[in-house]
Amino acid sequence: MSGAISAARVSTLVGDFDRSPAYAGLADALVLLIGDGRIGLATRLPSERELTEALGVSRTTVTRAYAALRDAGYAEARRGAGTFTRVPGGRSRAHDRALLPRPGDHEAIDLNCAAATAPPGLAAAYVEAAADLPAYLGGHGYFPAGLPELQAAVAASYDARGLPTAPEQIMVTPGALSAASIVARACAGPGDRVVVESPVYPNATQAIRDSGVRLVASPVDPDGWDLDAVGATLRQASAKLAYLIPDFQNPTGHVMTDAQREEYAGHLRRTRTVAVVDEAHQALALEGQEMPRPFACFAPETITIGSASKSFWGGLRLGWVRAPEGRMDALTHARVAMDLGAPVMEQLVLTRLLAQGPVLPDHVARLREQRDVLAAALREHLPEWRFVLPTGGLAVWCQLPAPLGTAVADEAERLGLIITPGPVFAAEGGLDHFVRIPWTRPGAELEEAVRRLAAAWAVVRDRQSQRTRPGVRVMVA
Repeated sequence: MSGAISAARVSTLVGDFDRSPAYAGLADALVLLIGDGRIGLATRLPSERELTEALGVSRTTVTRAYAALRDAGYAEARRGAGTFTRVPGGRSRAHDRALLPRPGDHEAIDLNCAAATAPPGLAAAYVEAAADLPAYLGGHGYFPAGLPELQAAVAASYDARGLPTAPEQIMVTPGALSAASIVARACAGPGDRVVVESPVYPNATQAIRDSGVRLVASPVDPDGWDLDAVGATLRQASAKLAYLIPDFQNPTGHVMTDAQREEYAGHLRRTRTVAVVDEAHQALALEGQEMPRPFACFAPETITIGSASKSFWGGLRLGWVRAPEGRMDALTHARVAMDLGAPVMEQLVLTRLLAQGPVLPDHVARLREQRDVLAAALREHLPEWRFVLPTGGLAVWCQLPAPLGTAVADEAERLGLIITPGPVFAAEGGLDHFVRIPWTRPGAELEEAVRRLAAAWAVVRDRQSQRTRPGVRVMVA
């Protein structure tokens, strides 16, 4: 069921809007509120009469403002029901569609999915692993906890980072999304609250939501985490779990310091909330910098999720869970209801890769070069866009001067570029001031992508300017 917002509330939110002319100022204020999520999607706006009275303006002002909203794609009229908020392109833009290509997508530059091509050395690992496979063919091939040698390799990677881990604390899964789903099913149930960051990786939150839990958003600002606000959210939510990404947060790229991890852990202890920490990007430190200690060093009850998809290759569909002692039985029961183990061949491949380190050196060098090419192109062609260049991970989170992320993504698609607008990453709506741009394609392709993006931005910006420009009065002299 769609919600509604009162005229008094709209009046408070729009405040002292620009009245030159009033209808354009009101329309601009409403676009900003809808784009940022302060007025939710599919919300029924007040009637023209109600808003006219609340704002103290003419009926014509509200009528023209609502018409401008509809023309811009931020509202729609429903016969007999009223005017409802929306975003350009509809709700379908608020879902990851990497696996749902539209006609012509194969001809476009696809920056929707933040995943790189396979690094050099991966094919050799497959060839070597194939020689090990016959030793496993005489058994049933099911390893719900994972191949023992891979469990040991993953555990050793935590030991090397200062977090002592036994192989029995590791469960290998068919990817990090499967891991998130298993954890949610094992540790929370229908109606339980789970705090999630916003913006956040949308597929993970969907995997968690599918267990029937209720998500509570904890905003991550463009400059990082507001830990006082995090503490307040945890207290108010009485949540079972808190899903967070402290290492190269997706999509912002932020890294939580040791001091911030310790403070966050204190909030978790006081509210008895268990952290579910996603470390999918943790190994992608592009400056060779030393990373903070694992979050579980500060909060021992933490359940950690890892993945081979970002540090090695997306086609290597493997992830894992590192659980504190006493949790593995519940995780195993939740897991066998979904599947009985990850493919043996891929586990053998990953075991060999991890013997060389958490990420292949050539992979890091290539990603660093591509990141720098993307950043230079953005500074040249889109100087009015703001971003903080991440020191690792796979993408840059760009802030636009106006809440036009969805409109830019739509226009870019017409120019043969697929990018993801901010609302895709919003746990509860909003974030249309942002787009995420991965640096996972070759440099020349990234430069061309930014040129197309700049062209899309110019079209959307000019369209917005034309829509809000006061009409020219016909003068008779």
